[in-house]
Amino acid sequence: MSSAAAPATGSTPPRRGQRRRRSAEDVAGLGRTGAGVFVAPALALIGLFLVFPAIWTIYLGMTDYRLTGFAAVDPEFVGLDNYARILGDPTFWRSLRLTLVFVLVSGIIGQSLLGFAVAWALRRITGWAKTLIETLVLAAWVVPASVASFLWIALLDRREGTLNEILGTTGMAWLIEYPMASIIVFNIWVGTAFSMLLFSSALAAVPPSQLESARMAGATGWQQLRDVVIPNIRGHILTNTLLITLWTFNTFTPYLVTAGGPNGESEIIAVYIYNTAIPGGQLGVGAAISLIMLLINLVVALGYLRVGRARGARPAEASAAEASAAEAGPTEKAP
Repeated sequence: MSSAAAPATGSTPPRRGQRRRRSAEDVAGLGRTGAGVFVAPALALIGLFLVFPAIWTIYLGMTDYRLTGFAAVDPEFVGLDNYARILGDPTFWRSLRLTLVFVLVSGIIGQSLLGFAVAWALRRITGWAKTLIETLVLAAWVVPASVASFLWIALLDRREGTLNEILGTTGMAWLIEYPMASIIVFNIWVGTAFSMLLFSSALAAVPPSQLESARMAGATGWQQLRDVVIPNIRGHILTNTLLITLWTFNTFTPYLVTAGGPNGESEIIAVYIYNTAIPGGQLGVGAAISLIMLLINLVVALGYLRVGRARGARPAEASAAEASAAEAGPTEKAP
């Protein structure tokens, strides 16, 4: 009797399907308000340390803000004048050209290829020899940049440098005669460990059965690498290349070795921004160059992502084509 006399609530209880859909959309059960409160601290940190500096950099790039003088107290809005000045400056284009060479030779070719070669060679080495090689490679990566720079300056010193003692070339000023080559080799030495670790993990995931099948078929080492290994680690290669490219493009560590000299021969773009903004005192121009550098990074990242998506779509297209062929096969064969 009590159930029959229960008052109507005025709302229809959700059906079973609706409850399942809501639970799938809100697995944590926080609701919109709870989810907003939960992510608010992270959004605040992102806004404080990423969004605000980016907006401030854009603003500074449109002013004549300087480190000292009247322009430091009351900067004027100059619009796009800084960008026009930068794009018409031969020093900027020389710095960008040096940066591209630095990224290509030391990052993409040097670190990636050497890291892969070390990882490939370590597959067949076991015991203390493998541990020793991995430790030596990792040591260059974990050493602080200031310490690594001091070691390289001591190595390449003109008067009592270790390299001159080994080669018998006393008096050779490597950092002055070959400044770009010096920072390229330095960057390869510092960053090869990351590629080695990434490719070691990728090579461990290659199915041994595929390699064994290739060996039984008489494939050489190069053929195994080309036909079995590289197709399996293609995603890792793309990821490594993207990260190495961006890190090398933005690195400031070579400044500790050559300071961009002599005469700007090793002034990559990160060093060029520093020399313009701090020693040169032109904070507005430095901010404008930083924004150009950010745009170049975005273009590079989007290019890599587009290549990754294209390569990821190919297997799906191939699978669809194979499925279509499998479906069409019996029909064509049918009399």
